[in-house]
This record gives sequence, C-alpha cells and structure tokens, in this order.
Amino acid sequence: MNKLITAIFSLIFVFSVSAQDSPFTDSNYFEMRVYTAHEGKLPDLIKRFENHTTKLFERAGMENIGYFLPVDESDNTLTYILGYPDKASRDQMWESFLNDPEWKKVYEASRENGPLVKSIQETFLVLAPGLNDLPKPSASGIFQLRTYHCFEGKIESIQTRFKDHTRALFEKQGLKNYPYFLTVEKDGNQPKLVYLLGHENQSEFEEAFRRFVNDPEWIKVRDASEESGKIVERVDAKFFTALPFSKMK
Repeated sequence: MNKLITAIFSLIFVFSVSAQDSPFTDSNYFEMRVYTAHEGKLPDLIKRFENHTTKLFERAGMENIGYFLPVDESDNTLTYILGYPDKASRDQMWESFLNDPEWKKVYEASRENGPLVKSIQETFLVLAPGLNDLPKPSASGIFQLRTYHCFEGKIESIQTRFKDHTRALFEKQGLKNYPYFLTVEKDGNQPKLVYLLGHENQSEFEEAFRRFVNDPEWIKVRDASEESGKIVERVDAKFFTALPFSKMK
C-alpha cells in the first residue's frame, strides 16, 4: 500500500508542473522511442525520418524533441523523443499520423526492399518537477542518457539532491544539463529519473565526470543525502550523438 501511495503522490506532483518551466519544450507528456533497425536498414530509416516522418509528426500535432544515434556503431538503433500536450492527445495524434495518406505512401515505398524496423521500445515520460528551469545550454557534440533506478521511496530524495546540488556541480565541471524526466510506469511502480548530459566530445565528457565524482563538495553532498540510506540502486548510461535534424543539440 505504501508503494502505491508513493507512486500516486509522485505522479500527481509531476503532472501539476507545467512544461513552460523548460527551455527545451512546450509539451507536458513525452515518449522516448527506440527503434531497432533490420541489418543494413538504419541509414534508410534515418533518411525516412529526416525527409518525411518528422514533418508528418508535426502535421499531426506532435513536437519533435530530439533524435539520437548511439556512439557504439554496433548498436543498430535510433532513439528519439516526442512531446504531446497531454496523455490523451498522444493517442489521438498517433491515430492521425498513422492514417495520414502521405505517411501510408511513404511507409510502403520505404519497404519495397524489405521492412526497416525490427522492434520498437516505448518509454513514457513527464518533466521532473523543479529540474528544468536552467537556461538552455549551447550545443553539445556528445550526450549521455542516464537512467536512475532508485531504492523504494527514494525518488523524491534524488530529485531534491539534483535540484539543490547535482545540476550545479555538473555545470561546475563543464557538463551541460538537458531535460530531466520521470518515467510513467504502467504497473504503478516508482518512477525512474531519466536525463541527458552534454559535452563537447566523449573524452572531455568522461574527464569532466571523473572530476565531478571526485569533487569534495559532491562527496559531502552525497554522503549527507544518504544518511538515512542509499538513494540510487543503479544507473544505466549510454552515449549518443544528435542527428543533424534533431531539435535538441
């Protein structure tokens, strides 16, 4: 019961926050989609997005937030983030997009030599309250997508630590803060914190992050925040570059 109450409280709090606090977006509900392409089809998939899909998304009312490729070239995926006014609008907009005669024509033409997409993974998101009020940074050459799996009941603690300390300590080391999200979990479980950090290139990113981890100020903040127990169970991290047509750079 406590688990359910915590999840409900978190989502109510989240949905009460306007996206207008963010310099990156006008939307309030988001979807991160990961497309795994069939072997050799990733270039064709990227071309379809650049020449057709992004424009047809906008026609349907969606907001193109960002389009990314993994740095690992063996990873045959395209990751992108869309924005919507709200959850109900998402389904309406997708129905409009999928029934657009132009999309149907483009889709069939792109598959003449075989399908492009092998599988699709969806993650629904909302802006993390209080974490998206910083000025929009200059463009980055590299991004790291970071997902925090927190111990039960600790999602508010991690948000507080980021709001009061972590974001500023990232900037101190030259790391750039991009949008911070909370996942919307279908099963009522505690949300995860998902965010993007940027820098000029991967080597400079990694050096800056090492400085952050070893910063005495960060160590003091971390230890103080964990006096009642650890906050983060694990972190998933993956490097990306933005595609040329990505709004987020």
